[in-house]
Amino acid sequence: MRRVEITNDTEYKARNIRGFCHLYDGQEAIASGVQAALTSEDSWITSYRCHCVALLRGSTPEMVFAELFGFTQGTSRGKGGSMHFYSKEHNFYGGQGIVGAQVPVGAGLAFAAKYSTPTGEPSPIAIACYGDGAANQGQVWEAANMAKLWNLPLVLVTENNHYGMGTSTNRSSCNDQYYTMGGRTIPGIRINGMNVLAVKQGMKAVREHCSSGKGPIYVEFDTYRYHGHSMSDPGTTYRTRDEVGGVRQARDPIEYVKKLLVDNGLASAEDLKAVEKDIRQSVQEALGRAKEGKFPPDDWLYKEVYADASGTRDEPQKFVRMPDYRKSVGQIV
Repeated sequence: MRRVEITNDTEYKARNIRGFCHLYDGQEAIASGVQAALTSEDSWITSYRCHCVALLRGSTPEMVFAELFGFTQGTSRGKGGSMHFYSKEHNFYGGQGIVGAQVPVGAGLAFAAKYSTPTGEPSPIAIACYGDGAANQGQVWEAANMAKLWNLPLVLVTENNHYGMGTSTNRSSCNDQYYTMGGRTIPGIRINGMNVLAVKQGMKAVREHCSSGKGPIYVEFDTYRYHGHSMSDPGTTYRTRDEVGGVRQARDPIEYVKKLLVDNGLASAEDLKAVEKDIRQSVQEALGRAKEGKFPPDDWLYKEVYADASGTRDEPQKFVRMPDYRKSVGQIV
């Protein structure tokens, strides 16, 4: 994950990646730990900071790079870009470009999980991840309310990286203890989002809670993003370089795991260097393959947008809406 995001940073600055690009480096322990606690039947939807989650849910580095380049071998066939990775086959319902919009969709995924599970049996769960900047969006509160009314197996996950775009949490939220936002009705838990083992163990308990029919739960991960909000944000106008460097030195999730492995005799420093070398090489090879891709053909502009009565998606849509209404108003071409 770290190497892919570092490579994305380089490719964006080289102008090979255009448009929006939100990097996840610093927050990798969250995605890794959550995935380790889930089953393949559990659904996951997240925000536009979604490249690394996609890697855990069916994508490869080559597919990630290709999607960012807009090429057809990308995760979303080159039509989604940085904010819209997606894999229905792996129950990954994507990144969302609209702040907080993924949470109502996550509630719908949780409703589907409960609806399709026989009474009395544990159900799959749905996880909706969003940042601290989205935590006070109205649609988040509405989705949480409905999830509790219907006792849906929904995990409302705040990835608190302490800055919503360029604004710190204590300037944007009257309550920056996001795990308490359920008040007296929805329980919450706060987890160290820089410790992959803490994430894994915490999410195992969270999954058991939701799967057993006890309804939704709030989870707040205390984490930190190393890059700015997006590639257009240097990330140093509202925080100092010393602050970023201090977090890297004291709390980096990868360095923490490396230290655990070495201190417990599970790997040597040389072993880890060899692993890192292999990863760098494999990511570079994936980047090379991705760059050989092509843009989607022009007729893909209308594919997978509309479906006609037979379910075919390969013909242009001839009518804007309400096909039966055209009898009185004429065709809209």
